[in-house]
Amino acid sequence: MKHGKKYLESLKKYDAEKKYTVEEACKLVKDIHFANFDETVELSVSLKLEKNQTVRDTLVFPHQFTGEKRVLVFCKEDRVQEALAAGATYAGSTEYIDKVKGGWTDFDVAVATPDMMKDVGRLGMVLGRRGLMPNPKTGTVTPNIAQAVSELKKGRTEFRADKGGVVHIAVGKISMPEADTVENVNTFLAELKRKKPADAKVGFVRSVSLSSSMGPGVWIDYKEAE
Repeated sequence: MKHGKKYLESLKKYDAEKKYTVEEACKLVKDIHFANFDETVELSVSLKLEKNQTVRDTLVFPHQFTGEKRVLVFCKEDRVQEALAAGATYAGSTEYIDKVKGGWTDFDVAVATPDMMKDVGRLGMVLGRRGLMPNPKTGTVTPNIAQAVSELKKGRTEFRADKGGVVHIAVGKISMPEADTVENVNTFLAELKRKKPADAKVGFVRSVSLSSSMGPGVWIDYKEAE
C-alpha cells in the first residue's frame, strides 16, 4: 500500500517497531496525527482464536466521543410508547419492518423484543450486511427495552472479532484529553480480558496497536495494560 508524504513523515517521529505503554501510545498518536480534521482514535487487537471460538460483546466507555445514537426498537404496538419514552428515535413493528425491507437504514442501532425476532430475522439481507441485526449476545434482543435503549443512548458500543481474529474499535477522538483516551483503552483491554474464551490457549492476545484514522499504528505493550 502506497502512503502519502505526511504519513511517511509521521513515521519518522517515533520507533515504529517499539512497543509503548498505553499512556505513551495515546500521546504519540496525538503527536503524529496530520489530518486537518478531528480524527477518530482506533484500537486494533489481534487475537489467537480457534475455529470454534469468537469474541463479541458490548461495553460503555467511561468517556464518550460520538454523537447521540439513533435507536430503532422493533416491538409490538403496546410497547411503542415505552420505547419512545426511554429515548428510542423510532419504535414499531410492521411499518418499520417494511421500511427496512425497502432498504431504509436511517438509524445507528436496532433493538428488538424477543417476540419480534421471527419477523426481524427475515431482514438479514439488509441489517446483517450493515451490522445492525439485533442479537441477544449484545443485549439488543431483550424484553427490557428501557434499559437497552438507555445504555445505547449513553454510548454502549459493540465489539467483535472479524474472520481474521482482529477486533477493531474506536476508543476516542484526537481532540480528547489524553487521559480520557487512556482510560477508554484500558477499559476496553480489561473487558477483552474478561471475555477471553475459557478454552483459549496461551498467547490469546497476539498484538495491540493504536492509531488515528489516517495515521500509522503505534504498538502497545499489552502486559503494561493488564
